[in-house]
Amino acid sequence: MRRPPSDVEREQAATMLQRACGEGRLTLEEFSARVGAVWAAEDDSALEQATAGLATTAIVGSSHTVDKIVTVFSDNKRRGRWKLRSGRLKVRNVFGSTEIDLRAVLTDQSVIEISGVCVFGELKVIVPEGVEVDFVGSTYFTSRHIRLAAVPRVLGTPEIRIEVAGWFSSIEVDSKPHGLPPTYQA
Repeated sequence: MRRPPSDVEREQAATMLQRACGEGRLTLEEFSARVGAVWAAEDDSALEQATAGLATTAIVGSSHTVDKIVTVFSDNKRRGRWKLRSGRLKVRNVFGSTEIDLRAVLTDQSVIEISGVCVFGELKVIVPEGVEVDFVGSTYFTSRHIRLAAVPRVLGTPEIRIEVAGWFSSIEVDSKPHGLPPTYQA
């Protein structure tokens, strides 16, 4: 007989998913979808389904972890599965174009902080739908836009804090639905 999961069971499942994300067995996007299912589970079978396969899931992603991205007179894109060394990412962009796609990032942090500068450049940060974003920073002759989907926050997802100063630049934050970009789908 099916029964509704308790709050303790939901918290244990969310913690297991967060650990799996930090170990590289789930991307931030997969974590967001699964943890949303944990909190929405109406019975214990839905809770089991949200955590299914974690024990057998192989660790994925790049073996190279990232803690800073420097772009000077060039184009730099961080897409697909990659590991964030800690909850902090420093960005330096001078006369360049940098794109940071956090939908497949591997992390177990409850807060992801992106800080840095963008001078005569373009910086774009893509986040999965349902995460909370705090976007601040000084701007001088810079356009700054945040476009987040009007969806409720998925419980248990990390807060993303972006503090980037811009001079003569374009800085954007966009949310995109779950699912890797078409160039990464099999």
